[in-house]
Amino acid sequence: MGSFIAMVYGANINPGVPQCKNCWKWKHIADVCCIQGAKCVKFNGPHQTVHHWHYAWCCKANEKTNLFRLEMKKGNLCPHMFKCLNCKGDHQADLNKCPFWKHRFNKEWHSKEYAKIQDNWKNSTCSAVNGNVI
Repeated sequence: MGSFIAMVYGANINPGVPQCKNCWKWKHIADVCCIQGAKCVKFNGPHQTVHHWHYAWCCKANEKTNLFRLEMKKGNLCPHMFKCLNCKGDHQADLNKCPFWKHRFNKEWHSKEYAKIQDNWKNSTCSAVNGNVI
């Protein structure tokens, strides 16, 4: 057997913007997430994604509605439209078609987008408090 020489260089483990696997927002990880419980990546419901078919209003059985709805069978994909909690698009929050995912290596873009979201939230909250309709 011959001798081989290899050069090993240090690298950043993840140079991009992290996405929390607890609340599915960007710029932090689950270890430092401040929400209690978990959120569903599909609809942002108060349950883990693996339990979506059992707890989500769209897939869980409901005998009290006009259209009796049977529970989705475990393992079946949810046929309903998803809602991204970051961009409000019709996809789940961790898919590559989301603009937030496409810009996952651009920290400036993420900061600007979250600033816009916070401004919109503050404006809508202030308008609701002042009695204005948006």
